[in-house]
Amino acid sequence: MNNKSDSLLIPHSNSYRPGLAESFRSLFYCLGPSESLFEDISKVPNYTDAAVVCFICLMLLELFISLWKDWRTLRINDGITSLSAGVISRLATLISKRSVELTLYIYVYDHWRLADLPWNSYWTWILAFLGMDFFYYWGHRASHEVNFIWAAHQAHHSSEDYNFTTALRQSTTLSYITMWLYIGNALLIPPSVYLVHSQLNTLYQFWIHTEVIESIGPLEYILNTPSHHRVHHGRNPYCIDKNYGGTLIIWDRIFGTFVAEKKDVRIAYGLVQNINTFNPIKVQLGHYKDLFHRAWQINGLWNKVCVFLKGPGWRPGKPRLGDPTEIPEVKNPIQCYNPQISGWMMGYGFVHYFSLIPMYDNMLTFRHKISGSMIVFDLIFFLGSFTCISMLFDKKLYATKFEFLRCIACVAFIHLLRHEIEDMHQMPSNMRKALEILYITSAVFWASQWFFVTNKKKHK
Repeated sequence: MNNKSDSLLIPHSNSYRPGLAESFRSLFYCLGPSESLFEDISKVPNYTDAAVVCFICLMLLELFISLWKDWRTLRINDGITSLSAGVISRLATLISKRSVELTLYIYVYDHWRLADLPWNSYWTWILAFLGMDFFYYWGHRASHEVNFIWAAHQAHHSSEDYNFTTALRQSTTLSYITMWLYIGNALLIPPSVYLVHSQLNTLYQFWIHTEVIESIGPLEYILNTPSHHRVHHGRNPYCIDKNYGGTLIIWDRIFGTFVAEKKDVRIAYGLVQNINTFNPIKVQLGHYKDLFHRAWQINGLWNKVCVFLKGPGWRPGKPRLGDPTEIPEVKNPIQCYNPQISGWMMGYGFVHYFSLIPMYDNMLTFRHKISGSMIVFDLIFFLGSFTCISMLFDKKLYATKFEFLRCIACVAFIHLLRHEIEDMHQMPSNMRKALEILYITSAVFWASQWFFVTNKKKHK
């Protein structure tokens, strides 16, 4: 390697855990090559986990500003549904020590790379940044224009609010599809460099999910911004299938999918046909059911194939992406799905959701020590809890009975598996006991409600 290239190499030694300031900068892709290039994947920090504190701080700040400005504020039911979707999307890490995406990437890089680029070169870092964002654009575009990929991605668009919690409403299945589209990076980019940019590209997209920031001036021409991404999440006709960029908006400008936000038109968020539920399982998988139902009902083998491969709006005789004139106009005032439940019920769901977070955090931290049977318990525990809480938010008639049974089951499981929970999850005994008390108290409350309602019906 010549002297000019050698001058662009960056020395690096041991891996580290990003501090708070560095984690905050990672949200804005403000980490230079000298601090974000690593020799192998084992030394690459987990920028995503390190940024959790920043997520929380920014969500609280956004809430405060929204209340102060009297803007559309965070709804507890929708926000918890978004957070639950984010939690569920990461449960796959319980099964594998290394993601399927990264394993595939390393295999392709080891067998088919076209050149050996130095991992510690500024030019490699810049090429990886552009390559990651370029392939992200096409992967993201495909997830809107190919129906079976949209079935996964629609979970992220299902929120009718637009705030920082919406950024965390992620699909469980999408990464297993789009990883095949990102694999072009593996022809040149070393895995450790790709892993850094994969995380930073995702983290950058957190802060653009807000209505608080209106514009960032001239940078709007180059970067993807809250203004551009609000359009992407809108269901107004002019918003559909626009602004796919991750970090850069230049790809949309080049390939003709860019549209600027109309300041005089209020954007309505969500899906063209909203799902009208807070159930995280339906949020994740509901469109798959509709997809197979449509394919079963439609006539002709080729039409059945087209249901999966063409756009969500496609019908026989229509263009590949559907007829844009059939997209319904947004009615004012904008109405969101929001069943009216009491304030104490909303508070109950809030408390029970956040009581799960310490256990979830410990579970991910010590997941490599957890046994197979404990993983099954964890999956049932979290999926069951999120589903029951969503039933309360959806105001289902059977919600209170399911919640009573959940609380009883949780008490039994936590007590019977107390040693495994404390050992494998590294959960302090006082935290486990606090959870038991919460569930016992809740079970007694729901039992009394059940008894009261039953007696009331008998005396009528």
